[in-house]
Amino acid sequence: MEKFKNFVQEHQNKAKKILGFGIARVDLGKNQKILCATYPVLNWQENFGSYAVFDTCKQYAKNIQQESNEEIFSITDSFINHALELFASFLAEANSNPQSHKNIQVLLQLKQILQKPLESHVDYRLVFLYEDLNCKSVETAYMKLLALSLGKAKLRSLNLDGIFGLLSNVAWSGNKPYELDYLRENEIALKLNGDYPHIDFVDKFPRYLMQVIPQYDNIRLLDTAKTRFGAYLGKGGYTQMPGASYVNFNAGVEGACMNEGRISSSVIIGEGSDVGGGASILGVLSGGNSDPISIGKNCLLGVNSSTGISLGDGCIVDGGIAVLAGTIFEISPQEAKKLQEINPNFALHENNLYKGKELSKLNGIHFRQDSKNGKMIAFRSNREITLNKDLH
Repeated sequence: MEKFKNFVQEHQNKAKKILGFGIARVDLGKNQKILCATYPVLNWQENFGSYAVFDTCKQYAKNIQQESNEEIFSITDSFINHALELFASFLAEANSNPQSHKNIQVLLQLKQILQKPLESHVDYRLVFLYEDLNCKSVETAYMKLLALSLGKAKLRSLNLDGIFGLLSNVAWSGNKPYELDYLRENEIALKLNGDYPHIDFVDKFPRYLMQVIPQYDNIRLLDTAKTRFGAYLGKGGYTQMPGASYVNFNAGVEGACMNEGRISSSVIIGEGSDVGGGASILGVLSGGNSDPISIGKNCLLGVNSSTGISLGDGCIVDGGIAVLAGTIFEISPQEAKKLQEINPNFALHENNLYKGKELSKLNGIHFRQDSKNGKMIAFRSNREITLNKDLH
């Protein structure tokens, strides 16, 4: 054990600083095009002992891609054997307890897998990512998306520029990706022989549940199609109902929430908030919106509402209305002073009119449309939003 500690310390003194690393199963298409990368274990700013072993033994693997910021190697028997030798002091415990030493468990499983010839469309690759720069490979793109879904990296904290260009648009059948060119070229044979796959969807991204096991038993997803890989679902208590609900990649919740609406890319929902049926929150992928939206804690977005500004804690958007940056809201002087008490930086207007963008990120606002005159109004919320504990 002491020998291993010294080995790790010596490695840390000379090795490059690592951001993420791991071993992935890679599904390949024609010309070795990568369709999908699946990591059974993701090491993200952690497990530096395993990093020392993998980095030392990468010389025994086949070099696939080597750049200053990321390195990719195809796993070989020689790599596995040398790595297990360095892990020798932990092997007895790993063999007796399959839940221990996850990186060793990956090596032990691969040792068995590689005893048989690999299928031509499958490879196993060792991947190193050193800094959060633009990804150069599908393997590192999947690594970052998994880091977000596992909560190892915070939402909106990673550089995801260019990943759409890296990921291929593929047909997904269960957990298996099919290259669209392959299906087109073999359509006649596949259909006549009854081998044409059941296609669930066509997309660059897999679904969340195809790559991630929910980390908490009280996370509920009632429709697998409604959450994209790269979403984050908090630390328990999240419920996503079927129908209009949806969570895009690099978006999600920070804790127990109810979601029956659309959480677009880069949107973050605070704990205790309720996104009502059909409610939509603007994302940053399209529509010209470049300011990512956050919804605070214990907010309520009413059915079929639209929100295009950030909300502080304890806000309510009534059903069917749009709270956008340019929407004009009337706030009476009395209510404006109440809002200023909990939002000291809120500037009062003599004409009592405020654009939505001026109300962004403020706490305790209730947005409503006056049913008598049609005016958009806002006032200090006097309702406490609480979730049904039995459901979360």
